[in-house]
Formats: sequence, C-alpha cells, structure tokens
Amino acid sequence: MKSHLLRRCVTTFARSMAVASALSIASLMVAQNPAVEVSVDAKAPATPFPHFWEQTFGSGRAILSLRDEYRQDIDAVHEATGFQSIRFHGIFNDEVGLYDPARKYTNPGQATQAVATDGIYNFSYVDQIYDGLLEHHVRPFVELSFMPKGLAADPNDFHIFWYHPNVSPPADYAKWDDMMSAFARHLIARYGIEEVSTWSFEVWNEPNLDFWDGKPKQATYWELYDHTAKALKAVNARIRVGGPSTAQAAWVSEFLQHCHDNNIPVDFASTHVYGNDDNVNVLHTDAKIPRDKMVPLAVAKVHKEILASPYPQMPLYFSEYNASYANEPNVTDSYFIGPWLATTISQVDGQVQAMSYWDFADVFEEQGVTRTPFYGGFGLIAEDRIQKPAFHAFAMLHKLGDQRIAVANDSILATKTKEGGLALALWNYLPPIGEGDKYTPEPSVVGENKTFEVEMKGLPSGSKVELWRVDGTHGNAIPAFDAMGRPQTPTREQLAELRKAGAASPPESLKLKNGKVTVSVPARGLVVLVAGPAL
Repeated sequence: MKSHLLRRCVTTFARSMAVASALSIASLMVAQNPAVEVSVDAKAPATPFPHFWEQTFGSGRAILSLRDEYRQDIDAVHEATGFQSIRFHGIFNDEVGLYDPARKYTNPGQATQAVATDGIYNFSYVDQIYDGLLEHHVRPFVELSFMPKGLAADPNDFHIFWYHPNVSPPADYAKWDDMMSAFARHLIARYGIEEVSTWSFEVWNEPNLDFWDGKPKQATYWELYDHTAKALKAVNARIRVGGPSTAQAAWVSEFLQHCHDNNIPVDFASTHVYGNDDNVNVLHTDAKIPRDKMVPLAVAKVHKEILASPYPQMPLYFSEYNASYANEPNVTDSYFIGPWLATTISQVDGQVQAMSYWDFADVFEEQGVTRTPFYGGFGLIAEDRIQKPAFHAFAMLHKLGDQRIAVANDSILATKTKEGGLALALWNYLPPIGEGDKYTPEPSVVGENKTFEVEMKGLPSGSKVELWRVDGTHGNAIPAFDAMGRPQTPTREQLAELRKAGAASPPESLKLKNGKVTVSVPARGLVVLVAGPAL
C-alpha cells in the first residue's frame, strides 16, 4: 500500500476534499434521462474476456495471514470470486523470522551453541504462512520485501508504517543473494517446482516512493532487481520473476530497457495505480483526471510502453489498484465502488493480464490496529467479517461470461456465458458523495436513476433472467451503521446486525417481454443480469 505521508506531498490531495452538498445540488438539476436502449445477441461475435480483475488480491503484510479472521475472509472472497493468488508485503520482515543469524540453540545437558552457517534461515513462519494460503485454495503472489535488520545497510532505516519495515538496501549483496537462493531452494523442496513455477515473484514494493531508500532510487533498485532475479533463476529457471512494482505507473519502460540491455531475466512487468493518484506523476499532464478515468488511462499508458519496448509481449500486472490510496469512507466503504469497478474493468479489458485489487479485507495495520469497522479501509470485508458493497460488486461481476460482446454504451458490459446465455453488467456511475477521510452522510437525493431497456436475442428456449443489485439499499451495511450512531466499537449484537445488513440481497427473477427487460439502476448503483437456461 501507499505511504500516505509521501503521497500527500507528491499529490495535491487537498483538492479531493469535494463538498458533498454541491454534488447533491448538481444531481437535483440533472434532467430525467431517457431510457438507454440496447440490443445484445448471444450469437453475436465476441472476443475473449478473461477475468483479469479477480485473479489476485492484495493484503497488508505477511504475518497477518496467520490470523483466523484473515483466513475466514480469504474463504469468503474465494467463494465469491474464485481468486487464485494473494499478494502481501513483508515476507522478509523480522517478525516473520526468516533471517536469524544470531539464533542460538541448547541441547539438554550441553552448552548453548551458535547455529551453523546453513542454519541462519528459519522457515517456520514462512511455511505456516504459505501452507495456510494453499490450504485455503490460493497461492502466494510473492512480493520480495522488506529488508531484515541483520542484512540492512542501515539497520534503523524504518518506514513510517505502524509495523516499521526496514527499507534499506542490503549491506552485502552476497548475503542477500544467499538468502534469495536459500528461499527459492526451500520453497521448491517444500512445494515442488511444478507448484512454485506457477507463483509470481515480484522484487520489492514501490521503490520509487519511500519504501526503498537506495540512492539514487532507480539505479539502486536495478541493482537489487538484478541480484534477486539472477539468484532465483540460478536455483531454477522456471521461477517467474518481475518488477519494478512501482507506484503511479512509473519506470516500466526504463525497467524493461534495463533488463534487455543488461541481459537480466524478467518474466512480467508490474506497477500500481489508484483512482485518486496524481495526474502529473502518473500521466504527465496538468489536466485533472476524474477518478473513473485514472486507472484506465494509466493502464493504457503502460500497455503502450510495453508494446514499444524490447518485450512487446511482456505480461503486464497491475499488482495494486483501487479507487483510492487513502482512507476515504465514501469511496471504499461505499456502494460507489460497484460502478467504479465495472467501468474500470470495461475500459482496461485487453490491455492487462492481471490486476490485484488492494485489498481483499480490512485485516490490516499499516496505520495501526483498526479502530472501527468503517473508516475507509481498502478491503472488500470490514473488520469483524462485515461484507462491504465492494464484496458484492466483485461477487456479481464474477457472474460475467468469458466472451465479451461489443456494445456501444459506456455503462454496459455484455458477455456470453458458457451455457449459451448472456450476462450483462449495467451501472450508473457518479462521483462519490463525499471525499477525503471524513465521512459524509448520504443526502436525501443522490442523483437520477438510469433506466436500461435491454433486448436479449439468441437465447436458448425457456431461458430465465435473474438480476443482482448493489446500491444504497442492497448489500450495504452503512445505513444500519449510521442508524447506530457509527459506534467506534460496536457490540456483539450490533456486529451481528451489521453482518445481516451488509449481506447480499437475493436475486430478482425477471421475465422477458417480447425479448426485452427494463431495469432501473439508482445513482452509483450496479446491476448484473444473467439470462440463460441453467440458472
């Protein structure tokens, strides 16, 4: 995740503090829109539509994965999305205990002895972390970070995050190389190369920000990447390694050129972007970029850079993305995330191999221990297993098919299902009701509904239609939380009520009339329609 202090320096975050009342007034002035008419044919030509947005999710740091709630949340998100891997920081943090050269052991009746050189690595927690993921049906997306204190050039070079990871370069690259080699050998010995070769190994996290203290940043990150990639590949060439894992869609072009010019192994390019990232740093423009356009424009930029690079077929992973890098309750806790996610997916399709939403749940401690369930956390699930609208948006979009049908409307995503039916996402995007870290209560009028009149052709005989919603009154626990007075620490009874209020609304059954259905979508709402014989 982002260093909020640095980002508030490099971005004009204050401009995001929009006045919610102005949005309400503007929405009242919008004329009632006529119905959007669209015709979709299940037999029409289509293009592949892999579910790139739900293959990987992010999470805070490695040690949190040992918590029971973390693993329960994995199960819930996996059931909803079928996601394949999870990425987190800090597998080398001292709290995980991997690098332990000063460790001592005592045998009964013998004096304490120093551990032999080949025993300086302790894989106990590493194994528990990765075993736990695999037992819960997801793989690691391995972010190789941060620096063990005993390896650091500056043992006191700590990041500002609550858990204070060390962001120093290594004091001795030979020792770093040894640790990379030992790490790779151990993983292969425990899980087998057939399994480990399916994992992605990403070198560090956001070295262009304050997560990397090498100077100059880029040149010293190249050194770190080169050593790491060579050490891993020397153990087994099938290990997949990539980078630069930068913030704000940076350095990808330079990184690939560096790898090409110096014959450095690279299997994928990775970078990050958020909907409220700075337009100058990401896109090098003074034009203000709306929240629903930033991620698509950043993806398009990097996609073009890869096409122009020495590796035009290089897989591109956005290993962090979200509508916000900051804690904004009216963004990441809100049903706003549903249409934001749908419009983002619609625009980036075909330009990226995988995107990792930051993150899957609010078992999260970058700014300290969570104080209240709804504070603008980044996850799909709030503290104490309360599902957010974002959870339901992902679950609904999971129902889309894997073949996309072209539709000339920027609020519709149409797909074919494997059963020969149709699955459509329809949304009504508006900016969030409020922005910034202070919660803005929802006004009585939030915007006009949008009506879609959808004609469905080419469906098998006897097809049925089901509809799922997420909006202000469907799959949204915030009204119940507001009614409670937004308690910082809800009681057990209140938590049970919030879980119930935040649960998915049951699907609606619709009937085709002359091959058509009419659907009304509230402002900031998302609907998914599935039509076919096997519902």
